Amino acid sequence: MRRFRESLTTRGAAFLASGIVLVLSGLALGQHDLSRIGTALCALPLLAAMLGRRHDLALVVEREAHPSRVTIDEPAVVGMTISNPSSARSPVLLAEEHLDYSLGDRPRFVVPGLPAGGRTHVEYAVRAHARGAHRLGPLGVRVQDPFGLTLRHTSISSHDELLVLPRVVTLSDGRALGRGLGSEGSVPHRVALHGEDDQSIREYRDGDDLRRIHWPATARTGELMVRQEDRPAKRRAVVLLDTRARAHGGTGPSGSLEWAVTMAASAVNHLLDTGFAVHLLTPDPGQESGVREDADLDVALETLARTVASDEAGVGSMLHAASGATAQGGLVVAVVGAMDDDSARALSSLRQPGGPGLAFVVDGQSFGRGDQPRGGDLDPRATTAALAGAGWAALPVTPDVGVGDAWAAVAGSRRMVGAR
Repeated sequence: MRRFRESLTTRGAAFLASGIVLVLSGLALGQHDLSRIGTALCALPLLAAMLGRRHDLALVVEREAHPSRVTIDEPAVVGMTISNPSSARSPVLLAEEHLDYSLGDRPRFVVPGLPAGGRTHVEYAVRAHARGAHRLGPLGVRVQDPFGLTLRHTSISSHDELLVLPRVVTLSDGRALGRGLGSEGSVPHRVALHGEDDQSIREYRDGDDLRRIHWPATARTGELMVRQEDRPAKRRAVVLLDTRARAHGGTGPSGSLEWAVTMAASAVNHLLDTGFAVHLLTPDPGQESGVREDADLDVALETLARTVASDEAGVGSMLHAASGATAQGGLVVAVVGAMDDDSARALSSLRQPGGPGLAFVVDGQSFGRGDQPRGGDLDPRATTAALAGAGWAALPVTPDVGVGDAWAAVAGSRRMVGAR
């Protein structure tokens, strides 16, 4: 009975109320014709509800976004195919696509009646104003009876997602970085966080110079082998992103976590462009080690797109994993919030003698626009001073500091030249 009351439209409720009044009035006044009219008015909404429920709304919805991955404020077109797998014709439907609020208004459209096995295709545009994995769906549909007395609601539970990547800012080259190819100081490093195949002999391929055939290896393997010219050594760069909720302030695009994610994405992109072999480390409770490591730009950007605030334990696991990654030197870029003394010392020790270390320490309280700081007793100025004292180029970050300006100030610091 409750479901029937919820399905009544304003017109249906008026018909039912009028019918009840007429039935009671007819009984009270002895006017049987009036009661008959009232009975007909009451029966009409019941009949309309039965007509509305005779249709099977087991539709199938498939979505595909073009492109499937976008950046902030970049438009995307979502194509949706609605098919009717049942053996009966579906009714005309009023449809509304449920979207995350950051994707804009919910699109509404009319789905025509589909024959058995039929399908229709609709498209709508979205534009995301915030990074993340945004939900597309489910599709809500409504079917109205021919008299407009009842309205049946249902939801097609399938859903998809649109991945919105963080904003990438173009960064300037810095004196503290050098170039990505060649030696780092006086010692060349190959990227080998998990080991790398350093063999200089490989199988012969069509077009290889016959003068490069390695005859001892050919005799040993029975197949033509050629000498592989060594690739130039690459400098290693490790980018750390602190996602502790306690260290950040503000929400949405104006929050400090968003600033940190943008800086990390921009740094990874810039360092890869300049020839560094980059490894991004972020806390991830889903990993056995509690840390996620990404070396590919596309994968790193996807990780950053899905990054959310984490608990306090994440930074300890990340610093522990970074100690092994930076043991042989290399550039270290840390985008962090205020830390306690022990964590600040652990972070400062990641920079090896002669290697550059760049630190961006976000002031979560300033991003919170005067709100109570999440960090409580943590002071970003103390963290900045501790890192600067250990030879890092460190910068405290407030909302008025742009990502590009912050990078230019830190990466161009003369403090890193000849750091011990």
